[in-house]
Amino acid sequence: MQMAEEVKRALIVVRTYPTPAKTGVEISCTAAITNDGKWLRLFPIPYRFLPHDQRFRKYQWIDVTAIKSTKDSRPESYKIKPESIRIVTAPLSSKHEWSARKTVVYPLKSHCLCCLEQARKTQGHPTLGFFKPYRIEKLIIEADTATWSDAQLGVLRQGHLFEAGKMQELEKIPHKFFYKFFCEHDTCNGHKISCTDWEIGESCRTWKTEYGDQWESKFRETYEKRMIETADIHFFVGTLHQHPNRWLIVGLFYPPYSAKGGYLF
Repeated sequence: MQMAEEVKRALIVVRTYPTPAKTGVEISCTAAITNDGKWLRLFPIPYRFLPHDQRFRKYQWIDVTAIKSTKDSRPESYKIKPESIRIVTAPLSSKHEWSARKTVVYPLKSHCLCCLEQARKTQGHPTLGFFKPYRIEKLIIEADTATWSDAQLGVLRQGHLFEAGKMQELEKIPHKFFYKFFCEHDTCNGHKISCTDWEIGESCRTWKTEYGDQWESKFRETYEKRMIETADIHFFVGTLHQHPNRWLIVGLFYPPYSAKGGYLF
């Protein structure tokens, strides 16, 4: 049965570092919360190829025409018309310990990843979630391939979409990032979950150039020490389409602790 198109109003809360796409050139995993308080996974979003007036930022409300995906059984997944994206507001303020953002995000807060996975196993959803880890043990940085595969390069170099080289080719991040953390359950053995948040990938890319061999210490100061000690860190998580039992950290939410004050960035 053909699904009907809908105009969705949603607050963007997640944008991951882009990857080569199976169709098109590249895509970013994008998650949002609708104005009636429901999770929404939007695709395909070739973010760097959008016109500038459609390049939304995190915590901006947008309107977009979408249709429930028939190829992705995850209930939150909707296929969009990229040309329909319309930015409605400026990003919600980070003042007052991110109170404006918390108003939208906190109603969808779950207890932990263990609870999210149990619900997914028994009910088939959610496949997007938000929670505060009980204890973060460490940030793990692992080496990854420094270049795209030939197949990925072939996708990225589709000339008709680059308009005679105007678009800079997507840079490969030669590292993978994971958080090791625990849930507040005696039965939790801990989780080591990959983090694909756009900010973490972009920080690595730019700081390797800016700080050279010292980039990792700067990186850990921000995404390990300061995130754990100064920020009230929460994770946005989502499952993979082809691997439904595998969760990724797709976004970080890091308002400052009220008692400590100050902002990370």
